[in-house]
Amino acid sequence: MATALRFLQIFSLGTWVGSILYFIVFTAGIFPVVNNNDLTGALVGYALGRLHIMGLVAGVVYLLATAAAEKSVGALVEPASLLVFLMIVCTMASQYGIIARMDMLKLQMGSVSATPADNPLRAAFDRLHQYSVRIESAVLLSGLAALVFTARRK
Repeated sequence: MATALRFLQIFSLGTWVGSILYFIVFTAGIFPVVNNNDLTGALVGYALGRLHIMGLVAGVVYLLATAAAEKSVGALVEPASLLVFLMIVCTMASQYGIIARMDMLKLQMGSVSATPADNPLRAAFDRLHQYSVRIESAVLLSGLAALVFTARRK
């Protein structure tokens, strides 16, 4: 049972972190291939939404496996678990706060790429996009650190 729970910890966290790394490669590669920034943005938004759902599930699986492996909810205050909890909170804030607001702005603009950069709606969208990138970076770095802590655990 301990081996299965340890596998779930490493698999769930590794899948989440690996998916974020794949997403970075995907987004860097798709813009030059698709010559329509609005369509590309829609594809990236769709993929990011699915990544967030998968990440939230992976985070919950990690925390449940951790508590079960240690036979104590006290294990959830260890550094790796706290980092995974932070990842969950950041992912939820990104998906249901920042991205939801970006989607509303996209509807109002019609086309993000056709909206001038000095337009208040576009400026707000760009600012939210920067926040989104920063939060995703924090999730990735937290995940890498949590993965190291988890792998080092005896």
